[in-house]
Amino acid sequence: MEPSYAPTSSLNIFLVLPKAELHRHLEGSLRIETMLDIAREHGLTVPVSILRLAGLVQIGDDEPYNFTNFLEKFKTLRLFYRSSEVIERVTREAVEDAARDNVRYMELRFTPVALSRVENFPLQDVMSWVCDSANKTAKKFGIDVKLIASVNRHESPEMAEQVAQLAVDMKDKGIVGLDIAGNENDFPAKPFAPIFREAKEAGLKTTVHAGEWGGAENVREAIEILGADRIGHGVRVLEDENVVALAKERGTVFEVCPTSNHQSGVVPELEKHPLAKMIESGLITTINTDDPSISRISLTSEFQMASEKLGLSMLALKKQTLNAVNAAFVSEEERERLVKEFKKGLE
Repeated sequence: MEPSYAPTSSLNIFLVLPKAELHRHLEGSLRIETMLDIAREHGLTVPVSILRLAGLVQIGDDEPYNFTNFLEKFKTLRLFYRSSEVIERVTREAVEDAARDNVRYMELRFTPVALSRVENFPLQDVMSWVCDSANKTAKKFGIDVKLIASVNRHESPEMAEQVAQLAVDMKDKGIVGLDIAGNENDFPAKPFAPIFREAKEAGLKTTVHAGEWGGAENVREAIEILGADRIGHGVRVLEDENVVALAKERGTVFEVCPTSNHQSGVVPELEKHPLAKMIESGLITTINTDDPSISRISLTSEFQMASEKLGLSMLALKKQTLNAVNAAFVSEEERERLVKEFKKGLE
């Protein structure tokens, strides 16, 4: 299946740019060919053709762009995590695909509960498999990769607490942050606030999905109650100028995922995505893919789209990259190194 945003010759201009990504889900980064291999090896009852399987796990141009349809893709994807080898492979390929897209720094988030559920793997094992595979592949391809452990709003705080504690224990394996995702309309984040506070006290950074399917008030909740360092998506922050002012005052960084926001029904028309308005409002924004395989995009094609459909100049795109580097969940020493490397590369 072709990418939803058709590449042109100008794609190479954006491919050569060194890029940094803060918001990419491992579970939304599986290659179709890999899924077919896994299906054959493990006897999964899924379509054996690439086109038919793609329809179950990727957003097609003729599908409804809404919350329900977008999340439906993950139901099929969850069937594939059948062994340690599978989890290691999809992690390896996610890092490799980013490196081939000239992403030089990436924070890859993963949901241990989702990866463990089908075969009831211990959470600690799953997290170790992801860490080990990501670190090994990052070294091989010369890309800086950090990991963020993600929990879901619709699951219990007790489950989230287990993930958070393991994430703290695995800081030396490259886990740098804690994230919460899921249905923000029906499940408030407030019950998870103590867990996020403890994680921060233990040295993790935090990012919260908010202001995507829910309004600006959820962004306020993420900043004030959960103490979020960054906001995943957050495109509806513009609905409340007081929340915009709060985010600017706190220096909160927004991990914006334009194509994903369109495909999930948050933004009805891609050309009217609020990224440019967020930048004009003085908010700190970054460009990300969210789920590149589901959306049939790359970070390069997302930069091209931001240029051609949202009107961002090359200078503005480079600023988005430097915003991402400056907002990376790394030590000050490592940040200085990254900023220096990226500035040189972006020249």
